[in-house]
Amino acid sequence: MPVPVRVLTYNVHGLRDDVAALSTLVRSLKPDAVMVQEAPWRLRWRFRCADLARRCGLLVASGGQPALGNLIMVSQRLQVRRAWSVRFPLRPGHHLRGAAFAHCRVVGAEFIVVGSHLSTDPTVRAEQAVQLRAAVEKLDGAVILGVDLNEPPGQPAYRELVTAMTDAGGDSQTPTFSATSPRRRIDMVFTAGPVRVRDYQVIDTPQARRASDHLPVLADLEV
Repeated sequence: MPVPVRVLTYNVHGLRDDVAALSTLVRSLKPDAVMVQEAPWRLRWRFRCADLARRCGLLVASGGQPALGNLIMVSQRLQVRRAWSVRFPLRPGHHLRGAAFAHCRVVGAEFIVVGSHLSTDPTVRAEQAVQLRAAVEKLDGAVILGVDLNEPPGQPAYRELVTAMTDAGGDSQTPTFSATSPRRRIDMVFTAGPVRVRDYQVIDTPQARRASDHLPVLADLEV
């Protein structure tokens, strides 16, 4: 039987906004896994990532400094069997970027959760999308990717990813950025393998607009 899994992808803006609103919001949504972008990854990053997870009622599964600010948090419902990170090649003059991976198990199903955040530069972003797609294609079974793509659907990085994955939002045009004046859909969930989308929504509430400069994306899936 298909197993329900609820995931959230969320750029938390380096925790520079209302962290109490952010953690309360995440708790209220009751996700099984959260793919965080712009999580702590410099000074005291282990403590700060663990503190964020604790505030959200979750556990750190993967990421942080090794994944350059990509973090995966999970509920106690999931068992993490393996965790690893990758870094994309550095282009001089651009920020380091990477991705976090967690091989998760829940009764009746296994799947790999991936979180990433691509460059703001179009050329570099397209290169990173190729590298991310290649990393995903090496994985077996069900894959769930939460990503701040930094571009809307139809652009080169997006087209690269959908050659190997399915946009869980389908033809949704609901914007995710900026939180205070949403105009662009740049935060997304993608799936590959035996995953079915039951529901997909952008969380746009007063609380969400205080919590970060991005709106979170929630997806209810069956694996």
